[in-house]
Amino acid sequence: MAVKDVKSKQEVDNLVKEGSSVMIHFWASWCEASKHMDQVFAHLSADFPHAHFLRVEAEEQPEISEAYSVSAVPYFVFLKDGKTVDTLEGAYPSDLANKVSKIVGSIHAGEPAAPASLGMAAGPSVYEAIQDFAKINNSSRGKTNPPAPAGISDPLKTRLEKLTRSHPIMLFMKGTPEEPECGFSKKAIEILKTENVKFGTFDILSDNEVREGLKKFSNWPTYPQLYCNGELLGGSDIIIAMHEGGELKQAFTDHGVGNDDVSKSTVAGPDTQQTGVTNSTGLSLALTSRLESLINSAPVMLFMKGNPNEPRCGFSRKVVEILREEKVDFKTFDILSDDEVRQGLKVYSNWSSYPQLYIKSELIGGSDIVLEMQKSGELEKVLFEKVIISLQDRLKKLVNSTPVLLFMKGTPDGPRCGFSSKVVNALKEEGIKFGSFDILSDEDVRQGLKTFSNWPTFPQLYYKGELIGGCDIILELKSNGELASTLSE
Repeated sequence: MAVKDVKSKQEVDNLVKEGSSVMIHFWASWCEASKHMDQVFAHLSADFPHAHFLRVEAEEQPEISEAYSVSAVPYFVFLKDGKTVDTLEGAYPSDLANKVSKIVGSIHAGEPAAPASLGMAAGPSVYEAIQDFAKINNSSRGKTNPPAPAGISDPLKTRLEKLTRSHPIMLFMKGTPEEPECGFSKKAIEILKTENVKFGTFDILSDNEVREGLKKFSNWPTYPQLYCNGELLGGSDIIIAMHEGGELKQAFTDHGVGNDDVSKSTVAGPDTQQTGVTNSTGLSLALTSRLESLINSAPVMLFMKGNPNEPRCGFSRKVVEILREEKVDFKTFDILSDDEVRQGLKVYSNWSSYPQLYIKSELIGGSDIVLEMQKSGELEKVLFEKVIISLQDRLKKLVNSTPVLLFMKGTPDGPRCGFSSKVVNALKEEGIKFGSFDILSDEDVRQGLKTFSNWPTFPQLYYKGELIGGCDIILELKSNGELASTLSE
């Protein structure tokens, strides 16, 4: 069954009510990852003809997006028997294929659902589509010297070309082979070692210019990225799929790279890098001045579609909600009202979509980044560091962030002092659920809380925003059988 573009929420509701298996892809025209995943989605619709595959342009259909809590793209919702049974956020082809396989069942009647391997779970057409990604991404470059992609200066383009060709097999990853800093990078390293080939690596966390520039250079939004003789093969999911299907070794051979030597990694160092990258955006001085003036017009500035009272897309609405939850004053600019600003700011900020949030003139990011920062507490910390919210306000929010909160040294799994360890054990023995904050990780909170609570030492235990006490009081309450009741009143 072909993928159907949905134009109304009623269309979705009607199919869901039927109880059929329904897969929805929420996408956006500006998102390259959406385009890649759309190809996989289309092939899946061919492999699973009895299911319904729907496509929703998230920003153009805010009612549907809000109904399914979409805050970033690509985003997939899986429904069966009238209920949402699973979701997927991000560009993960193998996960998408396996979630569809799990919900719909086997590709061929009478066969069991396939295991968690992209090539096996999704059927041959999907696997072929994944293998084509690298070819598609590199086909536009050709054999000549094309101009640098939009947002990349010629010197940076030259530097990236040199880096991608610095070794026959080159992996851009988070961390190093000895100390990977994400599971996907670690898996890629394991696969390359299993393939028994020499390879070089570059830690993209060490150089933000390379990290951001390579996304545009390769037209690939995530890491790790694997190159063979300067050509992109793909990211983690594609590397895994090609390895499991036996295609990775063949790809290396096709590029003239053998596996005669024992696997060895080489980390690209400063001598492989070039300097002198220009900061020129190519924008006129007048427009640049106007954009800078707008960005600096308020400490917290949001460029969005619509206005706070009438957002014109779900992503803008979500960021407005987050800023209101953080209780900060902010100013907005409706980019739909001025196309010069709308297009110019993309180039100025090197950020291709909206909304865009700036704090003290510094770009924080779009809706997905702002949402993630809020979830992790990083947004609150940035607002404090930029003097947008006071320490007093930050501490008030912290102590009320969960009913039972322990400010301690270290974490519950790794206490850094005996008193903290004793309180953690007391709470666990009483079966009390609690949150914790490592005061060693934030000196402002550590010192500020002493004054805020009028309590000079740690740990400190709070219940519903009120200080209960330190180690001695907690242990005494437990000894008297009063700890559980005190924390449940």
